[in-house]
Amino acid sequence: MRSLRSILLGLAGSAAVLMLAALPAQAQDTPTTKPKFEVYGFAQLDFGKQFNEINPDWYDVLRPTKLPASAGEQVGFGVDGNVFMSVRQSRFGVQSWVPTKAGELYTVFEFDMFGVGSNAGQTTIRLRKAYGQLGKFGAGQTNSAFMDIDVFPNTLEYWGPNGMVFFRNLQVRYMPIQGASFLTIALEQPGASADQGVYADRVELTDIAPKFPLPDLTAQYRHAGDWGYLQLGGIVRRIEWVDQNNDAFDLSGTATGWGLSLSSNIKIKKDVLRLQGVYGEGIQNYMNDAPVDIGIQNNFSDPVSPIIGVALPMWSMVAFYDRTWSDKWTSSFGYSYLQIDNSDGQAPDAFHSGAYAAANLIYYPVPNVLAGIEYTWGERKNNADGWTYSDNRLALSFKYSFKQTFGGN
Repeated sequence: MRSLRSILLGLAGSAAVLMLAALPAQAQDTPTTKPKFEVYGFAQLDFGKQFNEINPDWYDVLRPTKLPASAGEQVGFGVDGNVFMSVRQSRFGVQSWVPTKAGELYTVFEFDMFGVGSNAGQTTIRLRKAYGQLGKFGAGQTNSAFMDIDVFPNTLEYWGPNGMVFFRNLQVRYMPIQGASFLTIALEQPGASADQGVYADRVELTDIAPKFPLPDLTAQYRHAGDWGYLQLGGIVRRIEWVDQNNDAFDLSGTATGWGLSLSSNIKIKKDVLRLQGVYGEGIQNYMNDAPVDIGIQNNFSDPVSPIIGVALPMWSMVAFYDRTWSDKWTSSFGYSYLQIDNSDGQAPDAFHSGAYAAANLIYYPVPNVLAGIEYTWGERKNNADGWTYSDNRLALSFKYSFKQTFGGN
């Protein structure tokens, strides 16, 4: 039976051949279409109140993974009922379409002000997209080929449904079928997180280093019609970790991450029903709000490897309904859920499941301007200590959009 390494390398080689085949064998006449350049974005203020507590770095969103995991953490996060104002989801972008002898060259560069990682909690420039595409070949940072952006509902809160696949990643991609129905295959930058659980403070784990010998392989196929579309996404990835500690234990290991996503938009007159279901193992970092990919499993019968790492299974769902009341009024409401099958070496307060719900009413007084009110709710449940915590958020949002196009036909 072929190893995962040989399968991935074979697929990568096939993708490279297809990418080269997509380029023309000889120069063609330059199309008559003129170059086009577009500047776009919006300024947005979110003004609201978190009725309960959340990690203060995430004061203006509702992420179940950032809710308190214990009574002590709840106290550490502060007091209930904080009011917030934020412009962090304001966005700026430029994109262009330039005719060439090899086809149309498309580029996009886009950022917002929502700090994450080491900039969590700050209003600072964050790159969203830096991507170029020529014909059927593209490269750069853009939405993962495992992701369906059209599942995201017409809500105002920045982070959105926790159970949605949502990840912008560095990648090279090939798109043999384009249009309303399409097929995309991509090799994406690998990466994973790990939860060392109840053994996190053991010295034997201090010198374990992650290793990613292969890119993640992702793909998506969409079948579209007048009624909407149905989309299937898939991912397979190799995760390794190396024990660099010189002791009696060998805690090195490997895991295969994989996942499937089925999503759809169903048109109901002027309304849209947005649906997604996801199942997989070791793919949590591709989800909109999920914890670690790898968990600790007890293996006490082996004196050399008393604990091992395992890819954590997970499943999630999204169901939102976007309602158009009139030309000036819309609403969106729905629910999302994500659950982890925890390993027996994870701590009792490790994240087990999260839920998210939202409902809003949005008013569009003139083109490019909206004002809306939105209620969001989130809940966190822990692995084994019985802890459950929920938060409620109510916010007003004011959004002012702009877009200017230069050139083109």
